Amino acid sequence: MYRAAVLVVYSLSRLSRSTRDTLMVADKLDKAGADLVSLSERIDTTTAAGKMVFRMLAVLNEFERDQISERTSAILQHKKAKGEVYSPIPYGFKRAGTKLVACEEEQNVIEMIHGLRRCGNSLRNIAAVLNISGVPTKKGGKWHASTISFILQNEIHQQYNS
Repeated sequence: MYRAAVLVVYSLSRLSRSTRDTLMVADKLDKAGADLVSLSERIDTTTAAGKMVFRMLAVLNEFERDQISERTSAILQHKKAKGEVYSPIPYGFKRAGTKLVACEEEQNVIEMIHGLRRCGNSLRNIAAVLNISGVPTKKGGKWHASTISFILQNEIHQQYNS
């Protein structure tokens, strides 16, 4: 059987995030009379053996993604529990080796944010007050309501300011 249409992917792992989605793509290609070509795995889905290998690789790729996700989550939780830096340094802190330590100047701003919020100020108003006052953000940009919200809700700020 000759098929003119072909979907070429570098690797099955790049095709989709789940086995189910990968198999749905393959089914749609089959119904459309198209083939799938993976440059990395060299799969021929026109044969029964090729289809079997394709399906097995789809399952293995999903398993590999899940394992990477589990490992990443575990190491981030480990670093978090030890107080180590595991992401961009949040406002109110600075890096001291692998640890986060309070930045007094930024902690004072966080206290001001909490105080303004307790007085009934909106997130947008708090951002405006900080911008007008010339208080720098972590990266030197402008304050936004979303940044204020993040600081008020961020677990590390709540733990530190309790």
